[in-house]
Amino acid sequence: MYYVQKGLAILLGSILLSIGINLFLAPNEILDGGIIGLSLILHYLFHLKIGLMVIVLSMPIFILAWFKYRHYFYNSVHGLLVSSVIIDIFKPLRSLLHINSFIAAIIGGVFVGFGIGMMLRFDTSTGGTDLLAQFISDKTKINVGIIILLIDSIIVLIGGILLSASTLLLSIIAITVVGITTSAVTGKY
Repeated sequence: MYYVQKGLAILLGSILLSIGINLFLAPNEILDGGIIGLSLILHYLFHLKIGLMVIVLSMPIFILAWFKYRHYFYNSVHGLLVSSVIIDIFKPLRSLLHINSFIAAIIGGVFVGFGIGMMLRFDTSTGGTDLLAQFISDKTKINVGIIILLIDSIIVLIGGILLSASTLLLSIIAITVVGITTSAVTGKY
């Protein structure tokens, strides 16, 4: 029964994450943090596929996981592949909704945070820096949402420098909401 719940959490979490990215963040050039944020930067600058870039950029972390944290590798590889594919499948959502960028940052952050949090509750993730944050959290007992927020802040700062001040400010709002929502969903404060 646990594995069925875990599979549903990966699928539903990936769908929520993909809706947040494609319906709210990407159309407004807003960043998430971590590997997804880096993938969004590459998408905005070079029009590369977001999901594909998530897989490519996650490879070094998954290689580390294979050698040092095999448990996390097995628990997250499914989340990585499913979420990356769904992100690219849901690309048509980007043209469906046109709302205020500030509202998009908040709502997108909630969707992304719920998706990530749902997967983390079942010891899985999209991999990337979420996986890295989970490693750090397990070693330090620091809340995983706080670690994700710190990593995300660095990525968003880089994106703000490369893209625009508007992207920076809206992305700060989005990652704050992602961190709070992830913490609430995982129940770790």
